[in-house]
Order: sequence, then structure tokens, then C-alpha cells
Amino acid sequence: MKTGEAIHARRAVKHFDPAHSLSVEEVNTLLSLAILSPTAFNIQNWRFVVVTDQKLRRQIREVAWDQAQVTDASLFIVLCADLKAWEKDSSRYWSNASKEVREFMLPAIADYYRGKDQVQRDEAMRSCGIAAQTLMLAAKSMGFDSCPMDGFDFQKVGQLIHLPSDHVIAMFVAIGKATKEAWPRAGQLDLDEVVIANRFA
Repeated sequence: MKTGEAIHARRAVKHFDPAHSLSVEEVNTLLSLAILSPTAFNIQNWRFVVVTDQKLRRQIREVAWDQAQVTDASLFIVLCADLKAWEKDSSRYWSNASKEVREFMLPAIADYYRGKDQVQRDEAMRSCGIAAQTLMLAAKSMGFDSCPMDGFDFQKVGQLIHLPSDHVIAMFVAIGKATKEAWPRAGQLDLDEVVIANRFA
């Protein structure tokens, strides 16, 4: 499937076949594609909590408005980010770069993030949003359906997955086989309304 086709075909599916499963190879393919998503300074701050424990899935569903995708999807991911990834052995992120590039980038990472909690959080959400879209488009190209999800108690889910104190949850991503088609697109705004030339009036 071409990229444009996947973008048009991807919809937020609410009903998944609970009997469908993904192979280990399919899951690894999806995650391997997801980690090619861009991150600022290549800090790769996303963390993919793949929830396979059915009891844990039921517990998460209880604090997620009883949304069936949590338990019924073939692959259920709590997409998180490490807010402090920028300072955790940052040389790893540029290990294959030239010495000149490393000498420029590593101090720049620290200068950009140190002491800036809001910047760290904003970057985490940007990174996770890009990764989520990569996952969903990859899933569609492989013949699967998906749903990006909020509508849950972030604190309680964090407790259930033992979220480290320097991490945040961005969203869920559910992937599997749809049993019902998504509703028709509710209405797209015209480009004229959402595209601004140069500056706001």
C-alpha cells in the first residue's frame, strides 16, 4: 500500500476482533518501523509499553472509560516518553556520527533541555505523536486497523504499569483487525481555513 493510500484508509477503529492475534514478527516489524520516527536531537525518548497481560489489560480498561479497544485489540501499547532521555548517556544517540558532529551535538542537547521542564514535556508529546502516527500508518500498510486513544485516568494507568517518575504517558495505540467499519468521516475543514499564508492576519 502506498503512503497516500494508507493515510486515506487509516481510521480510528473502535471495535476489534479479540480472537485475532499478531505474530511476533508482525509486532517486531511495527515497532521497528515506529522507532524510525524522528525525535529532536535523536534522543529517541519514546517508550512503548506493550501490554500482553490480559489481567492488566482488564485493569486498564476499568480506568479507561471501559473502552473495548483496550482488551480486544491484538496489540495494545501505552505510549510513554522518558522526560530525561536527553541526559541519560546522550553519547549513545550520536555514536555513529563523526567526532565533529558529536562534539557539536552533545553539548547542544544539554543546553536545549537542562532546567526546562516544559520543553522536555513538549518534546515528549511531539515525539510520541509522531511515533503514534508512524505506528498507525505502518499498521494500515500491513492490513491492520488502529486507534489512537486518550479517555483514561493517566495517574491510575501510570500506577498500573509502574511508570517511572521521570516518564509521562502520551496516549494509547490499539492495533488489530476491525469488526466494524469506522464511522464515515465527520467532515474535514477546507484547506482555506487551516492553511495560513505567512502569518495570521
